[in-house]
Amino acid sequence: MDKQVSLNKNKLVQFLQKPMKEFTREDIIRFIVDNDIEMVNFMYPAADGRLKTLNFVINDIGYLETILTLGERVDGSSLFPFISASSSDLYVLPRFSSAFLDPFAPVPTVTMLCSFFDKDGNPLESSPRHTLAKACAEFTRVTGLTFQCMGELEYYVIQSGDTSFPATDQRNYHESAPFAKFGDLRTRCMNYIAQTGGQIKYGHSEVGNFTIGDTVYEQNEIEFLPVDACDAADQLMLAKWIIRNLAWEEGYDVTFAPKITVGKAGSGLHIHMRMVDATGKNMMLDASRKLSETARRAIAGLMKLAPAITAFGNTNPTSYFRLVPHQEAPTNVCWGDRNRSVLVRVPLGWTTDKDMCAELNPGTESLALDTTQKQTVEIRSADGSADIYLLMASLAVALRYGYELEDGLKVAADTYVDVNIHNAEHADVLSRLAQLPTNCSESADCLEAARDIFEARGVFDRATVDGTIAALRDYDPAEAEAAKHDLQLMQTLVNRHFHC
Repeated sequence: MDKQVSLNKNKLVQFLQKPMKEFTREDIIRFIVDNDIEMVNFMYPAADGRLKTLNFVINDIGYLETILTLGERVDGSSLFPFISASSSDLYVLPRFSSAFLDPFAPVPTVTMLCSFFDKDGNPLESSPRHTLAKACAEFTRVTGLTFQCMGELEYYVIQSGDTSFPATDQRNYHESAPFAKFGDLRTRCMNYIAQTGGQIKYGHSEVGNFTIGDTVYEQNEIEFLPVDACDAADQLMLAKWIIRNLAWEEGYDVTFAPKITVGKAGSGLHIHMRMVDATGKNMMLDASRKLSETARRAIAGLMKLAPAITAFGNTNPTSYFRLVPHQEAPTNVCWGDRNRSVLVRVPLGWTTDKDMCAELNPGTESLALDTTQKQTVEIRSADGSADIYLLMASLAVALRYGYELEDGLKVAADTYVDVNIHNAEHADVLSRLAQLPTNCSESADCLEAARDIFEARGVFDRATVDGTIAALRDYDPAEAEAAKHDLQLMQTLVNRHFHC
């Protein structure tokens, strides 16, 4: 049996016995008819970063064929601020490869993610997912490689009334029950995400844990496996939708906000990246299992464009309450190995030639796995306010840009650090590094300065960049700066952006 099918949790995969990428319209219809499905939902992201839903009752086969083939009209001006009411009609068409049995629907329902098309039947140029698709296509055209990534989705679960077995403040990393309270919720979320087709690596409790009165705030994380970037973004969108829905059902509150209060761990959206060739081989390491020249050139692109990337990954004032020293969040543009004080980290890889499993478990047969497949690089600046599609698109642009830089290897060498840059004895290292923006206005300025790189070859359209800059400049930098020294004002901003 196909490895992509045998243990897959998606009900359509189990029924059709084929991977999701191979789903056809006829497959969707057969599943609906044979499994007494009563409704179809279309879901698609809007400018606020949330998935929107359109419901269809299945009246007959003809109607089902029509909506699957033609999609439906939607009001684009209500979804995106850059679309005027005078020309607002858009088409949404379902991507069959995204189909799943909806775990929250009150009647049996198949849900699919959709793409936007304009009045002429062309993909909407300013659609965030189409921007990501263009960025990935241009990356492949230039490098001959495929851009893959995955996210580490951090969030806080909040509940009042149960303060028994209190966890140690800011020491909740990988904690178990009963000190960690919401592991059951996390495992249910993971199971539902897998049912939608999400490729999950693991889940665990995270560092952040604190109590205010009788209210417990507990940080959790779900991390994914690397897949093609468009699929990775879809999975994160669905994961946020699932986590919020399950928390709502259980009577908890959940936030992906980058910062909740001073002195406690904020929630990031770390993105791991790798580049694979046409055979699926990971190109991040060279023959000696060292970071490859291709990877170092890609990192150089991240170093050059990191300040502008915050425009897509850190989109509200509370993002910059998290990007402060000594909180395992980056403030300077640099990279390093296994170093959590840097912007781009090269995580510990399985580069040893030892078979640790066989040594630990005598008699176990060696599988001789290709451990180079696991090597990634991780950018640590983004958070839950990010426009996930535009963030990943900006990363694809940056990696391609680094690949094209004549002095890319020098840029990488000049920005490499192997110390904790926030320690006082390394002030000389810190002084030579560029800084990330400290507020939304600075982030907008960085994007404005680099916009030609993002807009080159039609990847980011002008309306998207203009809209991103305008949204960032709409925030008052003086208010954000004052909030750093006024806890009451900071809490006001946190509450305002709590469900980013």
